[in-house]
Amino acid sequence: MANGALSGAVIAVAGAGGPAGRATLARLADAGATVVGSDNDPERLAAAVDAARYGHGGATVVGDTVDLLDLQSTREWATRIEKDFGRVDGLVHLVGGWRGSETFTKTSLDDWDFLELLLVRTVQHTSLAFHEALERSDRGRYVLISAAAASKPTASNAAYAAGKAAAEAWTLAMGDFFRKAGGEEGPTSAAVILVVKALVHDAMRAERPNAKFAGFTDVDALAESIAGVWDLPAGEVNGKRLWLTEKP
Repeated sequence: MANGALSGAVIAVAGAGGPAGRATLARLADAGATVVGSDNDPERLAAAVDAARYGHGGATVVGDTVDLLDLQSTREWATRIEKDFGRVDGLVHLVGGWRGSETFTKTSLDDWDFLELLLVRTVQHTSLAFHEALERSDRGRYVLISAAAASKPTASNAAYAAGKAAAEAWTLAMGDFFRKAGGEEGPTSAAVILVVKALVHDAMRAERPNAKFAGFTDVDALAESIAGVWDLPAGEVNGKRLWLTEKP
């Protein structure tokens, strides 16, 4: 059922093919948005797009193969969406990845190189590519999914935590751009961070039926929180971390 905040909105979802992406595409489509997903796995993306489209009465949900590690390709994606649909009202960043180590001293800098591309470079490219379109929108939102590890790194998680912390800092800088652009009247667009401990979905529960997944956020609950960002005024959420798990 469409709600007012997202009805008619045009939302891009980066990393749309995974479980969180599938849930997010479906929730945004259900709210009446036009949704454009991207993923580095074309088959997984196509399946997610089809599920959202056919599960929501033929909603406008499309997939676009984009190399988010290439700034020009990402800029072209943003331009293409605005040209095809007339506006861009949101970018949801779900691109993720994880690598850990047994101890701090055994941390591999190869893990950092891998995670820096996934967790940081894709945020840099999508934010730089979409910020002008989002500023033109009357309800523009850049939504980053982050992790509690960014605020409380552990010895075995140095590369991952540092990547998430860098992504948060970059997103908060974008929020400062929106704040300054809004002037005395306040921002009309917002950069928002949703913080989870980790995500869980039905397949994980099926694989580990005895696991409690304490503090984890279900992908459907995450999708609901993502949609809820548009229900709140830009000035309330811009440059903010919204915690979906216990704050460390």
